[in-house]
Amino acid sequence: MTLEQLRDRLTQLDRELVAFIANRQRIVAEIGAHKIRNAVPTRDYEREREVLKGSREQAQTHGLEPDLAEAVMQLLIRASLTHQERTRVAAQTGGAGKRALIIGGAGKMGAWFARFLSSQGFDVEIADPAESHEGFRNIGDWRADPLTHDIIIAATPIKTTADVLEALAQRRPKGLIADIGSLKTPLRGALMRLAALGCRVTSIHPMFGPDTELLSGRHVIFVDVGVPEATALARGLFASTMAELNEMSLEEHDRLMAYVLGLSHALNLAFFTALAGSRELVPRLKKMSSTTFDAQLKVASLVASENPHLYFEIQALNDYGSTSLEALRAATERIQTLVKDNDERGFVELMEAGRRYLETSR
Repeated sequence: MTLEQLRDRLTQLDRELVAFIANRQRIVAEIGAHKIRNAVPTRDYEREREVLKGSREQAQTHGLEPDLAEAVMQLLIRASLTHQERTRVAAQTGGAGKRALIIGGAGKMGAWFARFLSSQGFDVEIADPAESHEGFRNIGDWRADPLTHDIIIAATPIKTTADVLEALAQRRPKGLIADIGSLKTPLRGALMRLAALGCRVTSIHPMFGPDTELLSGRHVIFVDVGVPEATALARGLFASTMAELNEMSLEEHDRLMAYVLGLSHALNLAFFTALAGSRELVPRLKKMSSTTFDAQLKVASLVASENPHLYFEIQALNDYGSTSLEALRAATERIQTLVKDNDERGFVELMEAGRRYLETSR
């Protein structure tokens, strides 16, 4: 066969493959509807393991790389779960006939919440000086609105959120009030003031980015500020998803975020800052890179592309932020000292201690 004929065969197979995937998604939709009708959980880990194991075994019988078959099936399973989760969220909604206001709804996470609440049947409005491209009505200045919404979410930068919450405290709206900030200690005073005034207020931290579609395996943290009813209402918004819902105190949240966000961000900031200072070009380094370097470069590139103002707030506004930065500085100096002193034994002990810590933390 000629090259063109072979390519034509491949094109036909690609078309058939897409058609098979489309048919698979139609069956997925039927399975999702059946699960909802019969109160069956969306995710079945045992079934997933069987599918992945079967795909590897079948790949071997056809002379196909098992890892490739598993990777394709994992992608299809993820697409299936995303479809089923969206269907369940829309079906098990409590938002019909209710209104939601997203202050800062033109931002990335504000837009995510607008879409999320809209899928639950809420009539969503946003209040943002910037233009929204999501199709929701922008009421402009929320301070001029009567604020009769059932839910009001502050999705603004951390410093601005504190001002928004203070202004809401003066208005005392009846609906659920929540922020989605990455830090809570800078909002402590405003949150407590709202609670003391009898407002239904709580604090949410979605531990994922605005491009997230599937919430399975993702975490949503709820910080109760003394109004359990409000926290329960906020948790209810995610009840039909597969997200892992966790509650913790305001102080514990920021103490842990100093490491989860602050330390991880700082580590990557240091990594790409050191690379930039080396004057070695990344394309040249990638020609001789290792698996570790490639993985670190990928994460650092994602960090470098994020909002620098938000990342500065996460470093500068956390009451516990200096703890993790000091730990990073001390660790770097310790490694430098061990290498400078040619202390191989100490270096080995350092790595072994780290391995033990990570193994016991699994």
